[in-house]
Amino acid sequence: MTVETRLNDVNIEAVGALVAAITEDSAKAKTTWASHVTWRGGFQSTARVRAFAETASDEPPALGGQDTAPNPVEQLLSALGNCLAVGYAANATVAGIPLDSVAIDLRGDIDLHVFLGLKQGHAGFDSITAKVRIASPAPAEDIVALHQRVIASSPVGHTLGNAVPVSVELA
Repeated sequence: MTVETRLNDVNIEAVGALVAAITEDSAKAKTTWASHVTWRGGFQSTARVRAFAETASDEPPALGGQDTAPNPVEQLLSALGNCLAVGYAANATVAGIPLDSVAIDLRGDIDLHVFLGLKQGHAGFDSITAKVRIASPAPAEDIVALHQRVIASSPVGHTLGNAVPVSVELA
């Protein structure tokens, strides 16, 4: 007899091993993540994370860039969408819910006055909206429960939705 260890292309055994390790030693739940960013000239920069290829960043022409890559606020929206997608895949897999597809459209509103130095105040997003579409043969109530679990456990969602201390120091 073969036991299926993948659902939604998620390695259930790996997730289970992580849960077991953290249950046994809660210190293993504390993690640190890092990124190294290098300015490349103009409004272009690259970010390096672990051993992956660099990820480029630029601004659109209206903001003085050359439009060679997504800008930082677009990357932030993408980070939220990617985090939610991981959450849907992980939580659906643990719950035994097969997913045919997950699509997330994100939008955010920013008033550029502060960014451009025309006013003092909040330079970031005024609001962010994510619209999630899930195709699955599971009952609708299972999808609603899945959605609630993902919203309750998204690290990027929680980071954006709550005040987080940010320290930017000149070294």
